[in-house]
Amino acid sequence: MSPELSTVNEATLTVRRAELLGPVLGRVVGMLAARAQCPIDRLDDALLLTDAVAAHAPSHTANGRVTVHVHAEPAGLSLRVGPLAAGGADALVAAASLPGIGNVFEHVASGISAEGSELLLQLAFRD
Repeated sequence: MSPELSTVNEATLTVRRAELLGPVLGRVVGMLAARAQCPIDRLDDALLLTDAVAAHAPSHTANGRVTVHVHAEPAGLSLRVGPLAAGGADALVAAASLPGIGNVFEHVASGISAEGSELLLQLAFRD
């Protein structure tokens, strides 16, 4: 195996049953974050992002399935969620607000952007 191939630390998962998204996504993110030497406090933040995605993404998809591409490296982690329905990225961000706490994505993620039919969430491991 070439060194270039051995450093790839990413996965794409598609989940058709909404109740499975949280447990599966949390485990995949945990595994990839550990391989990227994620600090434990940022792992907690990454899992908060996965919980919010799992809770709200199924109602904003274009086809009833949630696809998430996870990429982790020593600098941080990214979650690309999509394809989402028209306006789904903005609706997904808005849905992640909790009373008395505010928006989970905005409090935890280092970057949030809508890119076409996808929502990109970034989490830096170090400030």
